[in-house]
Amino acid sequence: MNVFAWMNDQLLRMQWLSDLVAAGVQALGLDPASRIGGSVQFFVYDVIKIFILLSVLIFAISYVQSYFPPERTRRILGGRSGIGANILGALLGTITPFCSCSSIPLFIGFTAAGLPLGVTFSFLISSPLVDMASVILLASIFNWPIALAYVGVGLLVAIIGGTLIGKLGMEDQVADFVRNVPVTEAEDTLTRAERLAYARDQVLEIVRKVWPYVLIGVGIGAAIHNWVPAETIGALLGQDKWWAVPVATLVGVPMYADIFGTLPIAEALVGKGVGLGTVLAFMMAVTALSLPSLIMLKRVVRLPLLATFTGVVTVGILTIGFTFNAITHWFT
Repeated sequence: MNVFAWMNDQLLRMQWLSDLVAAGVQALGLDPASRIGGSVQFFVYDVIKIFILLSVLIFAISYVQSYFPPERTRRILGGRSGIGANILGALLGTITPFCSCSSIPLFIGFTAAGLPLGVTFSFLISSPLVDMASVILLASIFNWPIALAYVGVGLLVAIIGGTLIGKLGMEDQVADFVRNVPVTEAEDTLTRAERLAYARDQVLEIVRKVWPYVLIGVGIGAAIHNWVPAETIGALLGQDKWWAVPVATLVGVPMYADIFGTLPIAEALVGKGVGLGTVLAFMMAVTALSLPSLIMLKRVVRLPLLATFTGVVTVGILTIGFTFNAITHWFT
């Protein structure tokens, strides 16, 4: 085993933690290979692993994020236009808050500052879909090719979606009050101690927000992994079922969670033979098209623009889902 594989297994996948939890389950008189013992091991191991990685990653990323307050981000985007601006908006979305509801206030600020509508939507789509923490967590549960594939398709949806919305010329579909929001010009003067405090506070705030969804997601994942027969999952969401991707997308929309809560469910679904494209569609629908975030967005944009945004993102998610399922089917 090379050094990279060892580090991936021990630091990201935390194989040592899995072995430790399995030993603890056996000490309680449960067999990790049984349904009950396996469910307990899955739940305890995934919860501890996700919260360890989540805390470390959010702290590191938030420290970096402290160098990119909204004013600086707006200045970076303000002097650019065209597809390059959409690409930059999508990339900057990867270092912003972790759910779509948190991104909407930044979207309002960018729109009020006069940034092109398409660029702000590239940012809005990318922000909940892709962030560095999700890349590391995806790699810890699956592998690096899947993690990088998710990042690539997430950015692609954000860039293409924002570009299309920008080409439609729907600036008049933004609520009037958004244009009148005052834009501050405060400079970034944080000290190192203040940045560390900000990173610490972000860890506490985000963990406080997401912990119920992580527990629910891990619980659902444990149930799927140990109690739902693979034949049942295959009959509903197997790669040979044309409806698997649309169903996964529809199921994801009513949920309110972020990628941290959906990862354990995705892990269990892949383990039961569900296609990678179907799982990606589910994760993207949860993070980019959650019903609460759409309700919040409806308050700042009019219905035609909201419908266009939803339609563009949905088509992108479906296309990615079908494409990845086809590719993985051809190569397996």
